[in-house]
Amino acid sequence: MTMLGRTTPFALAALLALTACGGGGSGGSGSTSTSSSGGQTGSALDVTPCLTQQVTATRKVADLVVPDVLQLNLAAAQGFPNGRRLSDPVVDVTLAAIFLDLKTHGADTFAKIPLNPSGNDVPLPAGFPYLAPAQGVTTVPGTGSGFVFRTDAPSAYTRVDRMGFPAVATALVRSAQKTAFNDDSPAVDITGKWVPEFTADLTELATALSDDFRGLNLTACAKVS
Repeated sequence: MTMLGRTTPFALAALLALTACGGGGSGGSGSTSTSSSGGQTGSALDVTPCLTQQVTATRKVADLVVPDVLQLNLAAAQGFPNGRRLSDPVVDVTLAAIFLDLKTHGADTFAKIPLNPSGNDVPLPAGFPYLAPAQGVTTVPGTGSGFVFRTDAPSAYTRVDRMGFPAVATALVRSAQKTAFNDDSPAVDITGKWVPEFTADLTELATALSDDFRGLNLTACAKVS
């Protein structure tokens, strides 16, 4: 978990400017969008309203995705968009925030669809370690001696995934770019490098899903450009 301040003005300005002009991605401008399978998915949409809509009184969606970090304010209530609880359906909530009009629908709209389990299969304890015990055959803990803790420098390790704000890498970075994105850092994010990728993928997905949202009587945040 990384504690950082709000998105830098440069990154936010870059994000909004690129969304306004389509982001330069495959789903950015023009009247149609083509899926990865080559099929036409309909009229392209402007996702600027998705990124500029308020999640809280002081934070917009754009503030949540650039830089890709999980922000935590200890003085504020816990849970989306302030950190995450173990029981939070974080992917459902994040997808609602980037696809739906939050003035019409709550960020918990997708989470309320009766497909998710009603709770963890094993109750979560209120105290440390907070995680429920493992199911099945478990290894009996040792006596606590003989542990060797590695002291290698951070440079000795290779990052295989970014565990920042949930669902950003999953929903807004296409497969071909995921390794490069995981190799970067929040410091790179705030330069605006990944803004075109986020914008293009969000535009393409919003366009492809627009008829599904209408069929479910959901108001999407993306608008016809």
